[in-house]
Amino acid sequence: MAKKEGFEVLFVKSKVREYIKGKECNTSGDVIDGPALNNAIIEILDKAIARAKANNRKTVQEKDL
Repeated sequence: MAKKEGFEVLFVKSKVREYIKGKECNTSGDVIDGPALNNAIIEILDKAIARAKANNRKTVQEKDL
């Protein structure tokens, strides 16, 4: 995984840009290069992990999201 300024990027930048462009909007550089999107993804995953563990599972499932 690519590391940027001390954090590991958990998304594909080109895919995010492509998705936003497909919705007829432009992408600000700080969306792609800043930590906000990455932090949002991490928050979602951490909640899913906690839910799986609370249900005595080690496998994160779609329903945990």
